[in-house]
Amino acid sequence: PTTSKQHCFCLLFLVKPSVMTRYSVETESSSTSKSRGSHLRVHFKHTREITHHIKGMNVAKAIKFMDDVLAFKAVVPFVKYTGGIGRKAQGKQHKSPGNIGRWPVKATAVVKDLLINAIANAETKGLESETLYISHAQCNRAPPGRRRTYRAHGRIGKYASQPAHIEMILTSKSEGVEKNDDGEGEGATGKKITKRQAAKGRFVKVGGA
Repeated sequence: PTTSKQHCFCLLFLVKPSVMTRYSVETESSSTSKSRGSHLRVHFKHTREITHHIKGMNVAKAIKFMDDVLAFKAVVPFVKYTGGIGRKAQGKQHKSPGNIGRWPVKATAVVKDLLINAIANAETKGLESETLYISHAQCNRAPPGRRRTYRAHGRIGKYASQPAHIEMILTSKSEGVEKNDDGEGEGATGKKITKRQAAKGRFVKVGGA
């Protein structure tokens, strides 16, 4: 029993169960590696154009492209957010519509770091970096950072940043299958067959003649 001079304090610690980060797509974990960043202080429109361009690339090619952008040897083609984007001669390299593009250095460096992180995660899993390609690269708009700027006549205007959420998934390419040269199997000779012919070839006759 406790008296008025004695108090018992119970400390209750609530431990939240660890929840894995959700990605917009579900993949097979054995042959993929992931990397993502949230509320990154880089322009959303810049990161969207970069991720859209490198999606589907081999990781070595993507890193080479971003290194060239940082060195101003290649331009990021802008295909969606094209308002006020100037024309560049380097836009012809990537067949950019209207040859428009920019060199978003800060956003390119952030995307490159995420890609390097995903490659490191893949090597930890035992995947070979030579077989990896960017199967998924997505950029979403994050909540804007709201600040203020001071205008003439005592007015106040908004001064917001446009951060981004970026997620990236690398997939290991499966080894190709050699072409069948023995002429067996449906369509092995290269001739087109109908569904009815294919079904007829699978039919096994049972019974007498």
